Amino acid sequence: MVIFEKKIAGLREEALGRFVLRARKAAGLQGAVNVLVTTSSAMRALNSQFRGKDKATDVLSFPTESDSRGRKRLAGEIAISADIAAHNAKRFGHSAALEIRVLVLHGILHLAGFDHERDNGAMARKEVKLRQALHLPLALIERSLDSGKGRIKA
Repeated sequence: MVIFEKKIAGLREEALGRFVLRARKAAGLQGAVNVLVTTSSAMRALNSQFRGKDKATDVLSFPTESDSRGRKRLAGEIAISADIAAHNAKRFGHSAALEIRVLVLHGILHLAGFDHERDNGAMARKEVKLRQALHLPLALIERSLDSGKGRIKA
């Protein structure tokens, strides 16, 4: 399910829902994914509540637990700041709709168990491959590396 609390020009809930399904399958993630596109102030509240960080952020992922048989009907939920997405889209020269897709992919990888802060580049490498397969521009991790820390080799 996709919910837009804040609209994105050129992006409808149905289209984003189809992209979520493609990205989920490409990442090998079992279970549905719910996506909320909201404001930076809402993201700040969520970030403060769940991560103890009193600032807005672009994307948050909330994985769910498996059932007693190890299956997930719902893989988790992703919250995205429409405001930050629009700002970054302008900064990187593409549409806000495309930026939302970049953030969805990043969130899906977190739901799949990846953690770029602790996995020695595994998430970054996976994100590069999936970004290319899904025809997306530079992914979040690549951007931070492009700003001076080096390049990821796929």
